[in-house]
Amino acid sequence: MPGGAAPPSEPVFYVPGEHHPKNGTLLGFWVYLMSDCLIFACLFAVYGVLGRSFAAGPSGADLFDLQLVAVNTALLLLSSITYGFAMLEMRRNRIGATQAWLAITGILGLGFLSLELYEFMHLIHQGAGPQRSAFLSAFFTLVGTHGLHVTFGIVWLVTLMLQVRMHGLIPENRRRLMCLSMFWHFLDLIWVGVFTFVYLMGVLP
Repeated sequence: MPGGAAPPSEPVFYVPGEHHPKNGTLLGFWVYLMSDCLIFACLFAVYGVLGRSFAAGPSGADLFDLQLVAVNTALLLLSSITYGFAMLEMRRNRIGATQAWLAITGILGLGFLSLELYEFMHLIHQGAGPQRSAFLSAFFTLVGTHGLHVTFGIVWLVTLMLQVRMHGLIPENRRRLMCLSMFWHFLDLIWVGVFTFVYLMGVLP
């Protein structure tokens, strides 16, 4: 120390107050969701341009199974409801019930992914892979990107379930569950657009 002074016994902090601004995480997550909206907007725009470029190959009317897609849509929308129940139980400070609804949400999400992978494998088996035409390239890119987001959401969900089991419903875990809630509902909203714009309009002549 300069001048032979003894070092301070306790650390000195020159930034007073809380280092994490109130609601800073939620604001930052909203910014992330808006950037994700731009990504999906670009993918929807690409599909809108290439969605009728069949290259003398099969069209959506030839390939899409609306009954399967309707079941898949129901699974994802139902998972949004179950996540809402989890948030209600979180507000009541019921850890067990919160974990149960989160688990149901994850199972429904896995069911959605399983049907989506089945659809992809079925299309590829029919010779309608992403390299067949610009329409199929745009389709696989848009729907596959959404599927990757759901996969990430399930991994995040399992991680938070472990965090809640270890530390309970502390403020940090409540904030994380709130962010995942926004992300999960955002994926449902995007899928409604996919179901309408890609599948329903795709079966039209």
